[in-house]
Amino acid sequence: MADSTEMDLFAQRIAEALPSANIPTLLLLLHQFTGEDCWLKPPFTPVKSGWDENDSGGLAVELQTEIRNAALTAIMSWRQGAHIVKPDLSANELIRMLSVSEAEPIPPEYAGMMIHKLRRYSGTVPDPVCLPEDFRVLIIGAGMSGIAAAIRLRQLGVAYIQIEKQDRTGGVWHSHHYPGCGVDTPGHLYSYTFAGGDWSKFFPLQEEINDYFDRVAREFGIESFIRYGTECLLTRYDEDTRTWHSRLRRPDGTEETLVTNVVISAVGGFTTPKWPSIPGLPDFDGPVVHTSKWDPDVALDGKRVAVIGNGASAMQVVPAIADRVGALTIFQRSRQWAAPFPKFRMPVPEPVRFLFREVPHYEWLYRLRLSWIYDSQVHESLQKDPAWPHPDRSVNAVNDSNRETYTRYMEQQLAGRPDLLAKVIPPYPPFGKRMLLDNGWYKTLLKPHVKLVDGAAALVEGKSIHGINGDTYETDVLIVASGYDITRFLLPVQVIGRNGVTIREAWNDDDCQAYLGSVVPGFPNFFMLYGPNTALGHRGNFIFTIENQIDYVLSVLRKMGKKKLAEVECRQDVYRGYNQTIQEMHQKMIWSHPGMSTYFRNDRGRIVTNSPWRLIDYWKLTREADLGDYCTVARVDSQTEASAEDIASTSSEAGEGRRSGDELVGGRVQNSSQTVECDDACSGAK
Repeated sequence: MADSTEMDLFAQRIAEALPSANIPTLLLLLHQFTGEDCWLKPPFTPVKSGWDENDSGGLAVELQTEIRNAALTAIMSWRQGAHIVKPDLSANELIRMLSVSEAEPIPPEYAGMMIHKLRRYSGTVPDPVCLPEDFRVLIIGAGMSGIAAAIRLRQLGVAYIQIEKQDRTGGVWHSHHYPGCGVDTPGHLYSYTFAGGDWSKFFPLQEEINDYFDRVAREFGIESFIRYGTECLLTRYDEDTRTWHSRLRRPDGTEETLVTNVVISAVGGFTTPKWPSIPGLPDFDGPVVHTSKWDPDVALDGKRVAVIGNGASAMQVVPAIADRVGALTIFQRSRQWAAPFPKFRMPVPEPVRFLFREVPHYEWLYRLRLSWIYDSQVHESLQKDPAWPHPDRSVNAVNDSNRETYTRYMEQQLAGRPDLLAKVIPPYPPFGKRMLLDNGWYKTLLKPHVKLVDGAAALVEGKSIHGINGDTYETDVLIVASGYDITRFLLPVQVIGRNGVTIREAWNDDDCQAYLGSVVPGFPNFFMLYGPNTALGHRGNFIFTIENQIDYVLSVLRKMGKKKLAEVECRQDVYRGYNQTIQEMHQKMIWSHPGMSTYFRNDRGRIVTNSPWRLIDYWKLTREADLGDYCTVARVDSQTEASAEDIASTSSEAGEGRRSGDELVGGRVQNSSQTVECDDACSGAK
């Protein structure tokens, strides 16, 4: 127990934090610490307030003060050694607590996922994986996905080699450093379940995010083992040895071939810049910089600057540079929906950071609340209502209400400027394209030296940019904010599978598909993180999606070890059925709406980036791998090939995993009683 002086100082700092703490989270903490039911009943029940964290709970000041005083007493008792009355929350209790805290009913089906998150927050590690001593995994990339994969493999004793072509961890957060670059998800949600972040801002910027990933890699002991400056040029599956042969380029330019049993791709999707096809653009008479390859030495102060694009990166960079430049011209090819951003650049008060650090239960409960607020809440509003009479402007009544809310916000921001308002209100439904957050965008458009061109750039000549509207604009510096080639997954690496077929051939270039966004027939023992149809266009915690994928990969490896398997390959029928299901789901969702162009769709009109699942659906699908979804081959040192009984027993161990012969129908499991032989179901004969 700490001495009285230290305890007094702790009490003082907690008391300083509580006036800025989140009231609904304090109510959850009080109920858990004290067991007193009164904190979940009137007059302390919060009142719903928009989509944010509802820091005040909508309660009167007097009630907030009573809650804070009680929280101080409970936290100090805990600090002095008192036991938490409810250390392990039951499913029913957790649903009740969160429903009160969020001021809305939370479906009971979410209990399992919430308990899973709480256990991960407290440091629970997945079950161990037992594989042969010579079994090795290659992880390509050390960004957000690669770091999490390496940490889990290390924790579970799986031998791996990790390469990263950059000189540091962080992936896209290391390579991207344009002005204003940051995350549009709360930092406490944009964190691994197993590693919280001591964030200085509620929505942190690039440098702090990069530092977070770097710190996590160091603290979990993986950073010193990453082979930096090493690029995977090609990885090829050897059918005779059932291993992957990866050609690597070392930092000195020399090459080597690395042989591993499994390859995990963590290359990400924001790696290959997409340049607009504007005649004369390469010959612009001045500096040209893409936001993905920002050059900090490009002089902007007092210059005439033009920005091509008005998407996510433009909405961040434009407000960040507007007060530095002499004139700013923005070429808008299509209009964007942007939501209010009340906590934009708002700092997390230092006392509250102390509360997060010193009272982990508060952080866990706060993060759990955030996960409900931001995860999949808008999913239902993105479903097309066939009877809705205004399909051109919205897809259902809730979506139409969203449209009215965002339109009113734009009208407020651009009051007195009907000319600008006419340029910014999109004709398509909200969430049809990536939903943006207002980083000061509308206030920037009101500045006298800023001009929004409602149309694309058509031609570049010297320092002149000709718009499709026929006007010409002179500029000194050209910033290209046109995004990435996001529909061609795995583009940075040449992947060659069975029978010499490349992944680009298997996907017909950009028609990317995968089972659970992770595996593809013809590419045994190869797993993707952030694969096709895993992006969250309906908001949510993408890091949690990645962790789900990693849990799934670990489940496959665990079963490979238990069943002494050398090879696992996704069955063709499972692959086809899954992708047919998600495309059928997408046809009923907003992203197939014909009223807008979007990078979510490839040239064939298929939705290849976004997931149609709610997060809870995807969590259930990835909790346990079902070997019935795979064709398998036993190791040569095994006595027998993996039998049908072995596979069936492994499938039964999956718990909530899908049984062999089950089909996914509308996000639910339905048994089709269909039996498929492995030789027919997989791409190659065994």
